[in-house]
Amino acid sequence: MGFADVSPQDSAERPPTWPRGLPDIVVDARTRGFLRPGEPIGGREFAEARHSLFDGAFTWPVMTARRSALDHNIATLARFADRHGLAFAPHAKTTMSPQLVRAQLDAGAWGITAATPGQVLVHRSFGVPRVLLANEIFDRGALRWLAGEIGRFDFLCYVDSVEGVRVLDEMAGDVPFRVLVELGHPGGRTGCRGQDELLAVARAAREARGTEPAGVAGYEGTHHEAAEVRGFLRDLARAARTLAPEVAGPMVVSAGGSSWFDLVAEELAPLTGELGATVVLRSGAYIAHDDGYYRERTPYNRLEGELRPALEVWAQVLSAPEPGLVLVGMGKRDVPHDIHLPFPRAVRRGGRGPAEPLTGVTVVKVQDQHAYLDGDAGLRPGDLVSFGLSHPCTAFDKWRVIPVVDDDDIVIDLINTCF
Repeated sequence: MGFADVSPQDSAERPPTWPRGLPDIVVDARTRGFLRPGEPIGGREFAEARHSLFDGAFTWPVMTARRSALDHNIATLARFADRHGLAFAPHAKTTMSPQLVRAQLDAGAWGITAATPGQVLVHRSFGVPRVLLANEIFDRGALRWLAGEIGRFDFLCYVDSVEGVRVLDEMAGDVPFRVLVELGHPGGRTGCRGQDELLAVARAAREARGTEPAGVAGYEGTHHEAAEVRGFLRDLARAARTLAPEVAGPMVVSAGGSSWFDLVAEELAPLTGELGATVVLRSGAYIAHDDGYYRERTPYNRLEGELRPALEVWAQVLSAPEPGLVLVGMGKRDVPHDIHLPFPRAVRRGGRGPAEPLTGVTVVKVQDQHAYLDGDAGLRPGDLVSFGLSHPCTAFDKWRVIPVVDDDDIVIDLINTCF
């Protein structure tokens, strides 16, 4: 059970085996989406029963992850990074799932990216050997813990101010914190605003006893046009060249969300030869892709190949009270709604029989437990509707245990999340 030993070459052929060292999932009456009113059951045993998603073991709504799509996406990005000479540290804030993190590491990931000190702690509990905290850190309690852990695992974090250097220096133990000086841009998120500020922070990190500059990093995803992205990445490459004299040992240069990793490869991969740098890509949402935001923005709209949407939610029609209006039992607690609303994809009439493609209806509003569908596709109370999602980073966090299905909707595995 799980996704251990997934590799770009043969992920589809290897049987599922539970990731090493992880405790079993427990399914009971409190596990949302599962109909388990009696005694709890272990995740291994549940998966070995090979339930159909529709045989009565689940209640609605429920979110599923499609195994073939997850395997395909993991292998696709592993091949992309390898082909372009990039190290890959996928951003695990998308899933926070030990099974999927293990699959990414087994597929060759250089490390795992985190967004918060709490996520670093979770990844250490998974046994992740290298974590890149792609953010500034001022949490003294977390730094005290990290100072004691450095040497047991490889850890890097961002810094974009002299104040940040001072806090890291104050909290460091015998081994200094390795830091990536972050470059930002006006109107963007964190990061030094310009080369001079970046160099000043890097020198402060070099002079402090408790910090050691290891390279530079940035996030291009706050730009929306290719020309702006290229300009920012070229600024980041220039920052790497400027900072090279301040770095002891091999330099790390990091960028990359799930919208522009092709441009990251074009603009930054040459630094591996020029500076001997390790160029680290941090894409995260790619693992599940989607039917909305990333379908529109994936680099595979420009490259050969594809990523496949892995997540869907099945929910039941509860009411069709007037022409053109259908109410489905699915709401803000169940599906992402921060960018796009879900996309109706298929229907099982009366909850039985084969799924039919569903067209002519649109989700126009979601409330806490209801979704409003506009249109006329003959939907009636009791029908089961499948929805594609947009923005996986706000989908996984809504579900504690997620059934993994094969292409016949047989449950072959479970994954859990640790948000």
